[in-house]
Amino acid sequence: MKDKLEFYHIVKEIDGREPSELSRLMGDYDFNRYVVKMNLLGPVEEASVVPVVVRVSHAVAGFPEGLLSSPIRRTALEDLLTRKLAAAIQAQATFNEKGVARKRFYAPTPGQKILPRSTILIDDDHTDVRLGLMLPLQRGRLDGEGLQQAFFDDLPLIVQESLLYCNMASSEVDAFIALMEDADHIRQSLPARGFIGFVGTGSRLGRDEGSDRPDLASTRTIAVDPSLQVTMETPHAGAIQGLGLLSGITLILGDVASGRVELMRALASGIYNHVPGDGRETVIATPDTVYIAAEPGRCVQRVDLGGFLGQDDFSSRNADACQSQAASLVEALEAGARVLLFDEMDSCSGLLGRDDRVDALLGESAGPASLAARVKEMAQELGVSTVVAGHAAVAAFIPVADTVLAIRDGVIKDITKEAKAKSGAIVSPAAPAYDFTRLIETARWVVPSSIDSSTGRHDGVIAADEQTGAIVFGRYLVPIRAAHQLAETQQSLTIGLIMEYMRQRYLDQARPMRELLDLVERDLSTEGLEHISRELRGDLVRPRRYEIAAALNRLPSLRVARAAL
Repeated sequence: MKDKLEFYHIVKEIDGREPSELSRLMGDYDFNRYVVKMNLLGPVEEASVVPVVVRVSHAVAGFPEGLLSSPIRRTALEDLLTRKLAAAIQAQATFNEKGVARKRFYAPTPGQKILPRSTILIDDDHTDVRLGLMLPLQRGRLDGEGLQQAFFDDLPLIVQESLLYCNMASSEVDAFIALMEDADHIRQSLPARGFIGFVGTGSRLGRDEGSDRPDLASTRTIAVDPSLQVTMETPHAGAIQGLGLLSGITLILGDVASGRVELMRALASGIYNHVPGDGRETVIATPDTVYIAAEPGRCVQRVDLGGFLGQDDFSSRNADACQSQAASLVEALEAGARVLLFDEMDSCSGLLGRDDRVDALLGESAGPASLAARVKEMAQELGVSTVVAGHAAVAAFIPVADTVLAIRDGVIKDITKEAKAKSGAIVSPAAPAYDFTRLIETARWVVPSSIDSSTGRHDGVIAADEQTGAIVFGRYLVPIRAAHQLAETQQSLTIGLIMEYMRQRYLDQARPMRELLDLVERDLSTEGLEHISRELRGDLVRPRRYEIAAALNRLPSLRVARAAL
């Protein structure tokens, strides 16, 4: 292995030369406390971000073995170190006269969720950090002084501040990992208690407008009526009290100012663990929970909407609100969802509930079957639990709900008996019989040629729009704004790369959508995020199968064939 002195001499030699001369730095270099690995897989162009791996042995990093004793602990530590890495890089930034920050290294800044990422990977022997070097150039030529500052001034400080245990508060590290373990313990305990979700008393659910960050100005916290309180035991925090959402059909009543919307959004986010101070640390949902929203204008490809709209092979380039939400519901079931969340704010009222008496008054025949008319069948035939929340458009669910909750000013009460007693005038919607098992027995097979990320002269053109989270996939823009459970833009980017990986590895022939999702999920679990791309990437964040399916189903070029399994 070469040493940092040789690295220094090469940097001096390539100063002022063409960017392609950077290839002379290829190789591994010992910088005493860490190793720098330069692996330039492609041509170096102006404004390139060059991949750099920094490897720190556990003997140098000094993390106690107990912090790495389980996959949950390891993921939590990787996430925490990624946050410290991003902060250390930001601390080394310089600012020009306009106040714009200039950084020599790049690493993505995580949001509020704790997630498996590719920025930092910890194995049994060392920690690998994947950075992007913002290539320093002067008039299109390599800036040797900038390279020296990056590797000999900035990088040692970044490593020192973010990767060495001796420079961290052990209490902070322990608390971060303990929080992750407690949340995971609650999530694993839910099925045995008959719950699909848990909302801890005292949770702060308000968010800054247009952001996932907590609204620090809000003083509202969640309170649960004593008759509803349940206790969940955790390994670190001990007993935590809160609301246990039972499996089955749950209706939550409350206006938009009651805290209802924040509660439903928090439950949707409860599939992830959250950082300390977020406010949703003890709002936990099962991993197979999917939030279903209307999305007028989305494309739909051969989805069986027979149970709702009477069309068992529905396609559209511009679905309306009802069609789009019904399609998203069926697609989520196809992907394996076991819990569905609906809020009337993001829903089509015509899909949620329909009053047959109005049809009779107007002399019309029965229209499309509503969710309220089908939700019992879905529960009985598929074992799917549903949570519906609203105020003005959800009365039809009262006769069929197993549990009716009310929320007012953040206080949650059980009003099931009262609601049932007063629901005599509410007619339970009727619908012709429908066999929901056909959704499982009939598959949509993805046509290989319809998944194409090329743009003519260029292959594999994949990106994510920072503002909207939409995926750029070849010639197409894949809007996934209604996939409320996407956590970060990097997840959108990762999904785009997964679709290309899926095409290259598994779409040598048509395959059922569910099979493709199973194969990708297996590979992500066994091989890791880094194997979905040929490039060395530190900006990948693992998505769920449900968001992968959502992107595939919204890809304008997608074509499917239908056949029985």
